Amino acid sequence: MAEALKVPTMAEYMAEGKKPEVLFWVGCSGSFDDRAKKITKAFVKLLNRAGVDFAVLGTEESCTGDPAKRAGNEFLFQMQAVTNIEVLNGYEIKKIVTACPHCFNTIKNEYPALGGNYEVMHHTQFLKALLNEGRLKVEGGKFKGKRITFHDPCYLGRGNGEYEAPRDLLRKLEVELVEMRNCKRNGLCCGAGGAQMFKEPEPGTKDVNIKRTEEAMEVKPDVVAAGCPFCNTMLTDGVKNKEKEDNIEVMDVAEMIANADDL
Repeated sequence: MAEALKVPTMAEYMAEGKKPEVLFWVGCSGSFDDRAKKITKAFVKLLNRAGVDFAVLGTEESCTGDPAKRAGNEFLFQMQAVTNIEVLNGYEIKKIVTACPHCFNTIKNEYPALGGNYEVMHHTQFLKALLNEGRLKVEGGKFKGKRITFHDPCYLGRGNGEYEAPRDLLRKLEVELVEMRNCKRNGLCCGAGGAQMFKEPEPGTKDVNIKRTEEAMEVKPDVVAAGCPFCNTMLTDGVKNKEKEDNIEVMDVAEMIANADDL
């Protein structure tokens, strides 16, 4: 049995009169989706290995309100956001890291107008910072020499201009990084953004996630790397649709770093 993961809550920290270096915002997907939970665990292992003093909100964390806002329910979004902001400000949180670009974008860009001002980092940015500070070592393990293509999450890439952090981490794994024809500023959505994750697709000739999976398959990757739990789901479904799950893995960048070393 693997050793139990150490994940303290903010309430526990407060009870001890301590403050963590960073709050890890887990998000709905990372908390409840069985596949995304593996990303959460991989990231926690990396935080523990780097000796990062972090905490989670646990049961005090609620949805950021991103799906409500994207679906047009601004009232529900503001209710959810204000509730979270009160909790975060109550704990005097200054720095937040999350493995979900939707949470990242919403807390970073939309919470300030409602009184929530924090330094917010995507987990690939945070891992890159740990690497630069020498707190985390990322090196080729079982992915060394494998063909990897990175799918840019909309809210990380086009939404917030971050293209390099995930790629820098992948290069450190000594992989062969191959780009899809639509990448970086021209990246194609996985099909789950804008609250589409929670509804059936519109009528059309092809689902977006199938089109994106076909673009990934063109470059013949061993692994499609993702940086978002929604993208992960959509691309995994796409690979299964093409019956290629035995040949192509879909993995989060954090999982790849953790798995390269068999954490």
